[in-house]
Amino acid sequence: MESSKDIIVFDGECNLCNGVVGWLLKFAPEDLFSFVPFQSPKGQHLLETNGFDTAQLDTVILIDANGVHTHSDGFLRVVSKIPKWKRVAALLAFIPRLLRDYIYKKASKNRVRWFGSSSSCAISLK
Repeated sequence: MESSKDIIVFDGECNLCNGVVGWLLKFAPEDLFSFVPFQSPKGQHLLETNGFDTAQLDTVILIDANGVHTHSDGFLRVVSKIPKWKRVAALLAFIPRLLRDYIYKKASKNRVRWFGSSSSCAISLK
């Protein structure tokens, strides 16, 4: 049932973001995540409902039973839900959040320059 899946809101025009979604589709259990590009009507609704800017997205957003998670905490929560990657996420969680978020925000700010952008999304816009 799709409504019980954790929701990942991502930038559907970012090559890095699409690559991460592709990696998650390969390694995450099929019934775990629902992927929503922020450019889609559903993505725009989720951003607006949760108080985020609807014009741009500078973080992956995980919406799960425990709330809304962003930046390095959100990414680590996503990775921790994949059985084979749970330990990696646990180890990375030992890095202080301030340092993790600094690295995350630096990569987020430069992701299009470093990895490029695409006019199409890996997931169909719904």
